[in-house]
Amino acid sequence: MKRILMIGAFLALCTPWGPGPAQAQEAPGFTPRQREEIVGILREALRTDPSILRDAIGAMQEAQRNEQEGARRAALAASRDALFNDARDPIKGNPRGDVTIVEFFDARCTYCKALYPNMQALLQRDGNIRVVMKDLPILGPNSVLASRALLAAQRQGKYEPLYDALLKLRTEPTEAVIQAEAQRAGLDWPRLRRDMEDPAIQARLEANIALAQRLQLEGTPALVIGDTLVPGAVELPELQRLVAEARRRG
Repeated sequence: MKRILMIGAFLALCTPWGPGPAQAQEAPGFTPRQREEIVGILREALRTDPSILRDAIGAMQEAQRNEQEGARRAALAASRDALFNDARDPIKGNPRGDVTIVEFFDARCTYCKALYPNMQALLQRDGNIRVVMKDLPILGPNSVLASRALLAAQRQGKYEPLYDALLKLRTEPTEAVIQAEAQRAGLDWPRLRRDMEDPAIQARLEANIALAQRLQLEGTPALVIGDTLVPGAVELPELQRLVAEARRRG
């Protein structure tokens, strides 16, 4: 009990209590003399048992994680339409599937390429999944070029073949490489190249980036399955577990 009280006192002294520096200097309920006495007790406790500091820092980090998770869940709830119901987004899998996965990806991202075969296997084994694709070009000019090409390919009904080709690439998606892959996939290259410059495509990419920022995404890939945000490449068994859980929740 004494150890818990020590950690609580440490957290109380370390927590800002007001909007400005002056208010943050004193915790409510403590007079300056009481604060001085508490600091003295804490110093002596830390001298005799330094692990109190480690535990207190751990408690602070856990509180921060919980706060971030709460904010992220609130952002997910507020962004459901943008995530799941934007009619402009490319769809993979079953358009009427009973579980929807939203996939944020960058065509140059190594981890997105690692996730790709697992997502393909998931869709092959479960024909009742709808996947909403969110192009998120965050890795430089070639990422932007690839995303523009993909969204332009959607206008020719060829988003998925070009997506498959780009995610299998082990070279940079330069314009020459994209042209070769697009033509191999049966796309009209002159039309594709014109459409890539359409401001509407840039607006869609900017909307995806803004959505990712609201959700506090830290990179790609990132999946939203039901009300769960899943960062990073995920193995097939974990994907299946998350889908089953989302299905149980309805």
